[in-house]
Amino acid sequence: MPELPEVETIVRRLRPQLLGRKVLALEARWPKALHPSEEQVRRACGGREIQQLGRRGKHALLGFSGGGWLLIHLRMSGRLEIWSEEQPPWRHARTLWRLDDGRWLVMDDARKFGRVLASREPEGSLAHLGPEPLDPAFTAERFQAMLAARRRALKPLLLDQAFLAGLGNIYADESLFRAGIHPLAKAAALKPAESRELHRRIQQVLREAIEHNGTSIDWIYPSGSMQDYLRVYGRAGEPCVRCGASIQRMVVAQRGTWICPRCQRTP
Repeated sequence: MPELPEVETIVRRLRPQLLGRKVLALEARWPKALHPSEEQVRRACGGREIQQLGRRGKHALLGFSGGGWLLIHLRMSGRLEIWSEEQPPWRHARTLWRLDDGRWLVMDDARKFGRVLASREPEGSLAHLGPEPLDPAFTAERFQAMLAARRRALKPLLLDQAFLAGLGNIYADESLFRAGIHPLAKAAALKPAESRELHRRIQQVLREAIEHNGTSIDWIYPSGSMQDYLRVYGRAGEPCVRCGASIQRMVVAQRGTWICPRCQRTP
């Protein structure tokens, strides 16, 4: 699933190509992806100029003239690309927006899990999300207070979008490894120095991933190079870059999880 760095990379790449463009038509090849309905999505964007393009958590946000918004969640296999008719057709194109320059904005989604939500107030529609981990307001002190109020294990807590927006499996594992904290450690049990270090490492990993345009694990998201800099994720059996111990794979909250058993002691 595209996480915060991948969605941020997509938004930054598309922004100069989409801002100021008008949507002439919407083609819905998988109407179930459009909410609350295909007609409401069509009204939000049809004949309107794209005036804003941003991100909240794992959502790409398109703001249109007249005040309408589309909130796009790519889920497991979604991609957003600009397409022209001179190119081969996208095999899994589900939603297509025809632009006034003759090109198309395409949501390609092999597994059909992606969603497009029409909204007049994106802040309200996404009010369930936790803070942005790269927002200046997300300070180490705030993070420490958030952790102190939770008794859950860290890994599933970090993946909870209501706790912290945008962090996913890859970057949770990388952040915990760099902080030297086991994924099953209880949030409220962290010492202040440990919570500060985890806060620092989360921001460090996300910024580094954005710099490398995200992680490309398979064909779903082919544009990044962060996979060349991952230290534990997907590296079971390989030596730890820090201590040389063999990286292990375990399952935490039904998610594959990679750790160094020596650097991240079992709590």
